[in-house]
Amino acid sequence: MRPNGRRTTLADIARAAGVSVATVSKVVNGRGDVAPQTRTRVQELLHQHDYLAPVFRHTAAAETPTIEVQFQGGLKSYVAETLEGIIDSASASGASVVISKASRAPHWARDLVSAGRRAVIAVTSVYTTAHLNELARSGLPLVVLDPLHLPDSRVNSVGATNFAGGLAATRHLLSLGHRRVAYLGGPAMAVCNQARMHGYRAAMEAEGARVPDAYVRPGEFTYETGLLGAAVLLDLPEPPTAVFAGNDEIAVGVIETARSRGLRIPEDLSVVGFDDTSLAQMASPPLTTVRQPLREMGAAALRIALRLADGEKADSHHIELATELVVRASTAPPPEASSRRG
Repeated sequence: MRPNGRRTTLADIARAAGVSVATVSKVVNGRGDVAPQTRTRVQELLHQHDYLAPVFRHTAAAETPTIEVQFQGGLKSYVAETLEGIIDSASASGASVVISKASRAPHWARDLVSAGRRAVIAVTSVYTTAHLNELARSGLPLVVLDPLHLPDSRVNSVGATNFAGGLAATRHLLSLGHRRVAYLGGPAMAVCNQARMHGYRAAMEAEGARVPDAYVRPGEFTYETGLLGAAVLLDLPEPPTAVFAGNDEIAVGVIETARSRGLRIPEDLSVVGFDDTSLAQMASPPLTTVRQPLREMGAAALRIALRLADGEKADSHHIELATELVVRASTAPPPEASSRRG
């Protein structure tokens, strides 16, 4: 508000910034054809004057809520499949979706409000307390899909039964006769990775199978982690006969390293992944994996975001959808068991 009580207008901002009203309007509406320095100056003035665009007028456009979907890193199979679920659910709900890479520019949340966003869905993105405070000040609800860290009590999130999935994957390998089973996972502190690893350990402990420290290796949810981690595991004096990988990309990396050393999958080494992305079906051999209902998780996140945007409360701060083991051709009894049968 201006000192005389009049609400700040675009013209006021334009005069203060020394630009045209059209330029300020472009910044407010998220247009890209504005010089970076000019955009930064205008955004700073918008923030100083507590300017919010009147995006919630009773117009046809306002009746179609727009949700911002942010993700970090590359557009990999996991992200693509969750986005499909979000987009399909938005289409069925009459909502619009804008997809972007996670931004940490100054006043980014206020910029989203000015551009007409009603809520944010974050796909495996990390939000600090400062980010959450920025969203809260702007009044933007947040839904985190498959959170990497324990969600703040202010955050609604959607995930899967990662512990149960890890348990099922490891029990499958144990049922085939494997006892030397390794876990090659993602970031050590990621909530989903810890749950999968704990499921693995619980199954191994229940069976009385030993878990040497070298058999549990954190990394990233990447193909490169599979390549390099498998090389370390296979160089051990007593290498594993099976590897449970924290996701499908890691699993495919494990398969490639094994193949480069002349090992056969699954005759010499069994491999299980996690997610059941399209990559699992295209792998050679097709990958035994734990299915996360990725599209359903995306759809659930969209429904929660719309409820929060309408001022309603979600039924629960965190929901988990069930995982399921999908057995394909990358797992078999260990080599010693096969030789005994022969």
